[in-house]
Amino acid sequence: ETPSNYSLSQNYPNPFNPVTNIKFSVPKSGLVKLTVFDAAGREAAVLFNGELSIGTYNYDFDASKLASGIYFYKLESNDFSQTKKMVLIK
Repeated sequence: ETPSNYSLSQNYPNPFNPVTNIKFSVPKSGLVKLTVFDAAGREAAVLFNGELSIGTYNYDFDASKLASGIYFYKLESNDFSQTKKMVLIK
């Protein structure tokens, strides 16, 4: 199934410890960047940064090296950008 627009789903599970899944859709091929930031806005991890084809993707994020707290994940591609919140509890 080809997605008709960009979408960034809420991670599951949330809160999580230490692994969560992030699902997103890309309606056209191009550069895609999926990044995690801490509550202070500092980049905590770059999950993906590269070229993707049209489709829906799942990314398992292992946050075992991060401290408990609130984090944000951001999907950027072409003229699209969306951010969501997630909670890591250890």
